[in-house]
Amino acid sequence: MKSFPKSIQSELNQQQQNDALQKGALFNDLIDFASNDYLGFSHSEIIFKETQEYLIKNKSTEEAASGSQFLSGNRKLYQETEAFIANFHQTETALIFNSGCDAAIGFFSAVPQKGDFILYDELCNASISDGIQQSNAKAYKFNHNDFEDLEKLILLNPDTIIYIVTESVFSMDGDCPNLEELVRISDKHHCYLVVDESHALGVFDSKGEGFVQMLGLQDPIFARILTFENALGCPGAAILGSVQLRDCLVNFAQSFKSTTWLSLHSVASILTAYQHFEKEQQTISQLRKNIIHFNQEKNMLGLKPLFVHSKSAIQSAIILGNENVTSGAKKLQEKGFDVKAILSPTVPEGQERLCFCLHSYNSEEEISELLQLLSVFIFSPQI
Repeated sequence: MKSFPKSIQSELNQQQQNDALQKGALFNDLIDFASNDYLGFSHSEIIFKETQEYLIKNKSTEEAASGSQFLSGNRKLYQETEAFIANFHQTETALIFNSGCDAAIGFFSAVPQKGDFILYDELCNASISDGIQQSNAKAYKFNHNDFEDLEKLILLNPDTIIYIVTESVFSMDGDCPNLEELVRISDKHHCYLVVDESHALGVFDSKGEGFVQMLGLQDPIFARILTFENALGCPGAAILGSVQLRDCLVNFAQSFKSTTWLSLHSVASILTAYQHFEKEQQTISQLRKNIIHFNQEKNMLGLKPLFVHSKSAIQSAIILGNENVTSGAKKLQEKGFDVKAILSPTVPEGQERLCFCLHSYNSEEEISELLQLLSVFIFSPQI
């Protein structure tokens, strides 16, 4: 076997020296505070059974797709699912992509044009960053949730088509921007607002429609990007917007045009999971109760200064240093709780953290015990 390139090996060695070398974790049976399966849909026997029944009833038993839409044609199941998603999210159209990364790359490579500007929050997720790098437009980041900084950048570029990009729930911090103010700024300066709703779907509003619809802001937003791996527990993503936006993506987004479609089983899983949102309002309500309980408990235990302010299912405790945060995660795992350490350079140095993902199926007792253990480890680290 040929020797590995020295330059890449050097990077790996540096990661190891910084206690930042990561390897795929094995599945475990610890109490889940790590996955993004907020509502437990990924292991729902009912959703699995109804998906199978739908496929059999509609004679859609092919296991895999046979090519892109342009090769194999648009299937009825795709059309039905996209129509259901569009109606659910009160928008004109929805276009399904294979993943959130494909959706972001498809959008930013196809929609913003040369001479346009993309202004994006500095904490936008890696998929958005990757997508923006594929764009022909110039891109500049603004300070996290700092709209004064954003407006300065807008005013520096008058008479330019500008896309403002943010997340409704930031994937590392779990906080939310002031979307009403972002809509006001976008309208004032005639910008196009793009919102990633990946970690808001299934979490906010009575039926899990997301943060945008909870605020009633779906109409003035140019595009919403959703991923299904989190609340729906199945692969795939979608971009929501106007008919013209869909036409643009279908014709110019290579990550859509040149990619083999999701299997019919995956699309049926998406449709079935969406249909369950209305049936699972109690489950969504329980998730909201768990978020409230988590915040109350951390405040009572004096842990509030440790955490990034969040009212979402993502709660991040800042613990400086890769070695310290790795040690903290290991201690909690030894006590039976699956909590993951987020290391630099995944986050900036000095922002290393323990990430707690909350679910509808976590009990209040589990949440209380977890935070009590964290309190002991923080305030009595020798234990």
